[in-house]
Amino acid sequence: MAGNVRDPGASVASRLLAVLSVFDEHAPALTLTELADGASLPIATAHRLVRELVDWGALVRSDDGRYVVGRRLWKLGLLAPDQSDLREIASPFLHDIYGATLATVHLAIRDGDEVLYLDRLAGHASVPAISRVGARLPLYSTGVGKVLLAYAPREVHDRVLRNLTRITPFTVTRPGQLENELRRVHREGYAQTVEEMTLGACSVAVPIRDGENVVASLGLVVPSIGRDRVRLVAALQVAAQGIGRSLRTG
Repeated sequence: MAGNVRDPGASVASRLLAVLSVFDEHAPALTLTELADGASLPIATAHRLVRELVDWGALVRSDDGRYVVGRRLWKLGLLAPDQSDLREIASPFLHDIYGATLATVHLAIRDGDEVLYLDRLAGHASVPAISRVGARLPLYSTGVGKVLLAYAPREVHDRVLRNLTRITPFTVTRPGQLENELRRVHREGYAQTVEEMTLGACSVAVPIRDGENVVASLGLVVPSIGRDRVRLVAALQVAAQGIGRSLRTG
């Protein structure tokens, strides 16, 4: 599409879509020049279209002058049947876990090489967390992400392990160590992190299955895991099994 938008006959809609299509998991924040180049548009045309997208809420201009996808576009994406159905089915189970643990609860799926947070219930404990609904974070440094990475296609797995960047002093960046953790997800049924994404925050997570396929991950964020791990994992697994049954019968 981007190759034809310089055509005088190209519609406004095709040009707007060309601008939006420049964003992907490798380019979540872009300058006006990058958007114009990526969409094959004159800078003046791109500026006008981007301004309209910002006014509507599809894009947001960050403090550094780059543009990111706006929450309004994200909310539209949530109306897609696969995501909206999953969130609706999972919602009562998330509230059950929250009521039992008072911890921050996450529902997430894999989006390319990142974990995408579909839902979040904030816990009572004062735990630093940068997750929010619609946020994308690395697969390898989050509990829900490690679960999804463990069941990701081989090409995703290999690509992520080639690009392990330290986020905190505790982030696992040795491929061999991460491989061992991913094998444990298959063996023991859960993943955990200890201050790998944010200092002061630990997490445990389990897979959600639709039949044989892992379609999402369910996780908790707490100040520490310690002796509570067995209890937290058990609560998550019961909820994940309930969500999986509801997906199959829904």
